[in-house]
Amino acid sequence: MGKQFPHIDDDHRAFIDRQKIFFVATAAPTGRVNVSPKGMGTFKVLGPNDVAYLDSTGSGNETRAHLLASPDQRMTVMFCAFEGEPVIMRLYGKGVT
Repeated sequence: MGKQFPHIDDDHRAFIDRQKIFFVATAAPTGRVNVSPKGMGTFKVLGPNDVAYLDSTGSGNETRAHLLASPDQRMTVMFCAFEGEPVIMRLYGKGVT
């Protein structure tokens, strides 16, 4: 069973810092969910409840389009360990363009 935490603590930050890739998921009010792999060292924890990443376009920028179209701007960022213990961490929040 997954655990929920009210903020990003030092252990969470250390796990995030070790990951080379992360995934961003968004959805417009109607239509499909978009999941995009990200990386290149662009993700930063700014505070206990604030994060940022550079959203470079690749095959398009559906992430930004979803945030602009969605009144609640829901976004999920997921990190998963590819080495060591199997850990998955999801950050749920609002995206800002």
